[in-house]
Amino acid sequence: MDLIDEGPDGNTPEFSVSELAGAVKRTIEGEFSYVRVRGEVGRVSRPRSGHVYLDLKDDRAVISAVMWKGVAARLDTPPEEGMEVIATGKMTTFPGQSKYQIVLDDIRPAGMGALMAMLEKRKAALQAEGLFAPERKQRLPYLPEIIGVVTSPSGAVIRDILHRLRDRFPRKVLIWPVAVQGQSCAPEVARAIEGFNRMTPGGALPRPDLLIVARGGGSVEDLWGFNEEIVARAAAASEIPLISAVGHETDTTLIDYVSDRRAPTPTAAAELAVPVRLDLLGFVGDMGARMTRAMGQRIEARGQRLRDVARALPRAEELLTGPRQRLDVTGDRLPQGLRRLVDRQRLRLSEGAGSLRPSVLVRAVNVERGRLTDRAARLAPALDRLAVQKRDRLGAVAARLSPRPIRREVAAGQERLANLSKRLDAAQTQRVGDLAKRLDALGRLAETLSYKATLDRGYAVVRGDGHVVTTKAGAEAASGLEIEFKDGTLRLGGTAPKKATKPKPPEQGSLF
Repeated sequence: MDLIDEGPDGNTPEFSVSELAGAVKRTIEGEFSYVRVRGEVGRVSRPRSGHVYLDLKDDRAVISAVMWKGVAARLDTPPEEGMEVIATGKMTTFPGQSKYQIVLDDIRPAGMGALMAMLEKRKAALQAEGLFAPERKQRLPYLPEIIGVVTSPSGAVIRDILHRLRDRFPRKVLIWPVAVQGQSCAPEVARAIEGFNRMTPGGALPRPDLLIVARGGGSVEDLWGFNEEIVARAAAASEIPLISAVGHETDTTLIDYVSDRRAPTPTAAAELAVPVRLDLLGFVGDMGARMTRAMGQRIEARGQRLRDVARALPRAEELLTGPRQRLDVTGDRLPQGLRRLVDRQRLRLSEGAGSLRPSVLVRAVNVERGRLTDRAARLAPALDRLAVQKRDRLGAVAARLSPRPIRREVAAGQERLANLSKRLDAAQTQRVGDLAKRLDALGRLAETLSYKATLDRGYAVVRGDGHVVTTKAGAEAASGLEIEFKDGTLRLGGTAPKKATKPKPPEQGSLF
């Protein structure tokens, strides 16, 4: 049967864009449900949402892939560019960009070769930065006071380390518990190394002198956390000397290259950390004995040398013979020398006394008297001149003392007093005016609040026996009533009530 062409489009059905995209999506998801793909990781994007977007490629094609946040968090080995992997997931489409993609449920390295290639790539990058250089490695302390251990608290590693330290040389140990495998291993180990370095020396929790990062043996996947870049960089940045003891002797991780010392096993790390206490005690004992023998031999040699030198020295008696003899000779000559000195001094005294005559003293007194008289004659004119000078200075000062400045100051004070008086009068007048206005306002307020204004509107005030009555019972009980209207008062029955005594007006006082 031939189809009849009814127009330019014939009878071809029409689809909307969304319908067509949905049909393609159902077709691809129906034909390719779960697939496993082997390829090389290309571009990798990790936005802040936590999802991972990447490309899987080979030499002829590229497929986009997406891994949701929950799946990415469970991965033991995050994908990196250039890694050969085996990915498992579901084929689907993304209509918003007209592309097909794989939603990954799992992604693993394609065998040990991929892991080793990625490890070699990281190793080369870190080595190029100089993190493996021997000159940047620190010397281990000979006998650390405190040792920080980064490991699992429940494994046999920490027991081996503590047992070996107790056997060799007991030290204080701080344990930072971490996961030693899995996704959380690398960040926890890096935080532990940084945390030990941030401790304050001498604080409540003292800072260790040495760090040991330890883990038992395992497969490459189990030890992969110690191959992560953040662990290697944290170990390289540690200011505290660090010993890596990860795995067995044949296992090698990146932390082994950047640490200051590598131990083949955790037990060997404890042996590197401290010396053997008994060996150290024996060595100290041997050194003490050698020092004692050396000191004894040295003292004996010095004593023998002193004795040899003493033989060449004269005896003390011989050294004192000459000085003692000179002292005896000098002692014998001393009395004669004293007598001669006394005779010479007596002769000088006699010669001086012979020149002291009364006439000499009289001449000296006359000379001094003349000098005194001359000075007294010159003193009177000098005093007169001084008095004249003082009098002239006093006159000059008295000329400057005039009453005119005092009068000017008095006039200025009187002017200020007049101004203040005017200001006081003005203030007093203003205060009196303000008080008068206030009194008028209060009077008007009193008239407004008075019941007189109410009487003008037709009301009346009823009093009984001089008191205001507001109830019927009060009116019946009163002996007489008095009704006050606007124009006067009307009394009904009884006697006229007594006029209320007016209150005494207040005494006149100052309004100020």
